[in-house]
Amino acid sequence: MLTTAKPSRLLAALPEETCGQWSAHLSAVQMRVGDVLHESGRSVSHVYFPTTSIVSLTYTLQDGASTEIAVVGNEGIVGISALMGGQSTLHQSVVRSAGLGYRMPAAILVSELERAGPAARLLLRYTQALMTQIAQIAACNRHHSLYQRLCRFLLFSLDRLETRELWMTQDLICNMLGVRREGVTEAAIALQQAGLIRYQRGHISVVDRPALEARSCECYAVIRKEYERLLARETATMP
Repeated sequence: MLTTAKPSRLLAALPEETCGQWSAHLSAVQMRVGDVLHESGRSVSHVYFPTTSIVSLTYTLQDGASTEIAVVGNEGIVGISALMGGQSTLHQSVVRSAGLGYRMPAAILVSELERAGPAARLLLRYTQALMTQIAQIAACNRHHSLYQRLCRFLLFSLDRLETRELWMTQDLICNMLGVRREGVTEAAIALQQAGLIRYQRGHISVVDRPALEARSCECYAVIRKEYERLLARETATMP
């Protein structure tokens, strides 16, 4: 298996036998901000395992408006619709934080599910956790303030990059949250004035993470706990 500076925690949690079988099919890839891994309505030929990158699953309406429905980092897989038997996906998979990852033919993942072994059970538990994230974000977008949603957005990113430094433009954040630039500016200024973050030209430094968690809505904790509940046996540090 090719190696990157940081492993995929999901791949690391797989049984040794499965890792050996997959090693010949995995290839390390560079993921750049804005790279589209999967287009809406098209078949999923390959799946991706981010390691130091973050991929956003977004849904775009006919008028061009888009919003983030889930996020995948080094805890998961991009292209899970292939695992569920879908010939295509309704959302777009876009890299929103540059880094590395692995790429593998989707057929390998499907064959693993058909074997119904330990690896398949792990993949299904991950799928359930992802579905929980999608459902919770939908509720969050409807009922919680932009200020709270921005906190959640930043915390999700911190978990998957394991750093206090984020490089994200306001335009990118606006597209992911499906809101206007003015709203993000106002929320970011409020967080900065409260001493939680420092923000300048796309560079966000998180100064007080516990306070950021306290200002976020309950959705962040709900999703984190669900990942831990479903996957903790394999990856104790899973976000």
